[in-house]
Amino acid sequence: MQAAYLTLGFSHKLLSLDTREKLAFQQEALLEFLAHFKREHPGVEEIMALCTCNRVEFYLYARTPDQIASCLLKALAHAKQVDIKTLQGSLETHTKEQAIHHVFCVVSSLDSLVVGETQITGQFKDAFKLCLQARLCAKHLSRLAHFALKCAASVRNATAISSQAISIASVAVKQALEILNTEKVDKRAVVVGVGEMGRLVCKHLLAKGFEVLLYNRSIERAKDFAKNLGDPNLQIQPFSALEQGINTHAFLFCATGAPSSVITAKMTRPCDFRRWWFDLAVPRNIENPTQPHIWLYSVDDLQGVVAHNLEQRQKDTRHAYQIVGQFSVQFAQWLQSLEVDPLIKDLRGLAKEAALKELHRAIKKGYLPQEYEQSVARILHNAFNTFLHHPSATLKKNAHKPEGDMLGECLKSLFNLGKESLFINRYKCEFSEEGF
Repeated sequence: MQAAYLTLGFSHKLLSLDTREKLAFQQEALLEFLAHFKREHPGVEEIMALCTCNRVEFYLYARTPDQIASCLLKALAHAKQVDIKTLQGSLETHTKEQAIHHVFCVVSSLDSLVVGETQITGQFKDAFKLCLQARLCAKHLSRLAHFALKCAASVRNATAISSQAISIASVAVKQALEILNTEKVDKRAVVVGVGEMGRLVCKHLLAKGFEVLLYNRSIERAKDFAKNLGDPNLQIQPFSALEQGINTHAFLFCATGAPSSVITAKMTRPCDFRRWWFDLAVPRNIENPTQPHIWLYSVDDLQGVVAHNLEQRQKDTRHAYQIVGQFSVQFAQWLQSLEVDPLIKDLRGLAKEAALKELHRAIKKGYLPQEYEQSVARILHNAFNTFLHHPSATLKKNAHKPEGDMLGECLKSLFNLGKESLFINRYKCEFSEEGF
């Protein structure tokens, strides 16, 4: 059986975090696992793995993909001491054109927990390089990886799914970044509260290079959060020092569960710089300031931006799926064009074999003197090359078209070439029209 692409894996969509953590590999252990599985199963020509906090996936080029998938699942369950029934209930497998489309979606961040995040593309690239250097994958997975990265770049360039903020926290931080483009203020911020919103704001700010002072009534909760993040740019301050912080920093983000104002007008003092405060709580945590040069944003001020960005993100996501669908078909067409040359070579080989067979028979029967053998062989070679020129050119010309399937199959049937088809109709699927 001819080899085909196969993907097998688990993601945030179906498998719990606890089980995903059990499936995690250290780099050396992962390479050892992949190498051992490849040695034990000759049907696996190439293999690589992508392991992140949200997914553990294996990409293969293998014969008998269904059988290989079952064996890989058993090997993984055994290696990680996880109940195989738990894995079977959360398993995603794809083969052939479905596998190609899945990989392109993953690398383009359309299958991510946060659609449009760019980290997954780099993680895939690193995983591919690691397995390539370990000689676990070669030309087939290299072709797939290069096309997947090209597809991801096209999605980023043609859409804005990686730049549209779609949460109150991310919109607030993006607004602060836009202010920094026009105002000369330090990249430092005060965050009040370690609820879900406060934690998100901290993560967004730290990711954008801010120094953050975090205030919370329970300092132990704040310390636990800071310890888990492990970022030196995040400093914990006692809640009693909040008044000082709001009067020494240009940016303030407040998101607590308090039923009334945490920051009152009486706490503000005159400053010689402008300030931008973001009240991300409902009910509101910040009283309207009486000091000048303080711009206060509420949830309502930011909600319209979120709604607009979400609508744009949905449009961009549909467009991104169309791009992925187009790349899936283009990749299939490219694969098909690679398979035409061997078919033409086999056809020419068959013609050469028949010509030489008849030449040797003619010499053996005395129809042709032995000394003419090379000259006649050259004439026959030129004759069948001329005869096959038009069929060869037509086959190449139509290789990427649906009729290429029929032409190839007819040639193999007529001349008994007997190889399995790898033509475009095997890749024609729902992704070829709109890609969604």
